[in-house]
Formats: sequence, C-alpha cells, structure tokens
Amino acid sequence: PSLIESELFGHVKGAFTDARRSRDGLFVQASGGTLFLDEVADLPLELQPKLLRALQEQEVRPVGGSEEIGFDARIITATNADLEARVEADRFRGDLMYRIDVVRIELPPLRDRGRDILLLTQHFLEKYGAENGTPRTLAEDAAAKLLAYDWPGNVRELENCVQRALAMARHEQIVV
Repeated sequence: PSLIESELFGHVKGAFTDARRSRDGLFVQASGGTLFLDEVADLPLELQPKLLRALQEQEVRPVGGSEEIGFDARIITATNADLEARVEADRFRGDLMYRIDVVRIELPPLRDRGRDILLLTQHFLEKYGAENGTPRTLAEDAAAKLLAYDWPGNVRELENCVQRALAMARHEQIVV
C-alpha cells in the first residue's frame, strides 16, 4: 500500500528509506491529461479514502509532505470486478464507487464479441508480424478455432495466442 500511495500521490525527499529526492505522483504528472487507473477494485481499503479525497478535492498530499498539490486531470478507472458486490462485502467503499461511476461503459467479455476476435487477431498479426519481419495471414480453419474458443483471459490471452502462433508459424498463413 505504501508503494501504491507513493506512485499515485508522490513523495517528498526523506519520506522513507529510499526517498533520495522528491517525486511527483501520477496524479500530478497527469495534469492537463488523463490518468488511467486499471483494476481500481484491487486498491487496498486503507488507500481508498485518500483516492476519494484526491478525486473530490483535485489535490493530493505527497507521502511525507505537509502541503497539498493540485492537479487537473481526467481520471478513467477500470476493473473486471463487480464493484457493487465488493461494496456489499465491505471490500470497496461505496462513496468511492459512486465518485468514479460517472460514465459507466460495460464491455462484454471477448467471447461475446466474435467480430472483435478476428479484428483484434488481425491487429496483433500486423503489429507483431511487422516487429518480427514476418507478416502472416490467418487461415479460415484457424479463424474458426479462434471464434469457437471461450477466451477466459480476454484480449491479453488472445494477444499471447497470436504471438505464440507467429513464433511457431512455418508458413505465411497461420493454420491449425
């Protein structure tokens, strides 16, 4: 938790053993832009009030500091957890959930977005194929296999699958 706090809010020189110099946290660094907080549901309970206060006041207090520093950043959060269930289980603050739940975009799992599977596969083939100098295409049977799979790891799993296929491919076209 103390490392996360230092990353988010910064720290002053001498605040802890290895704090040899002051450092702005991610909120201040993001001023004038956007800060993306991924897996916000995993934020330790003891840091949630500090995050709530930062969002409400648009200022942070660095670890070991005595003064607040303002920031002007759009905050985007993401999670794959059910925040409402976590609030009910006292594992996430309700007031924080309502503070970050301004515009909710629910993205269905990859398995429910068949067309996206092939679009993302093509993107990854182009990206990693260009990096490796080995452009590849996808055979129809391989595309059918991708569409039939459940993808419990969502996009990250698909990306790894494409990287593995490129590494193992012996022909210009990826086949099953």
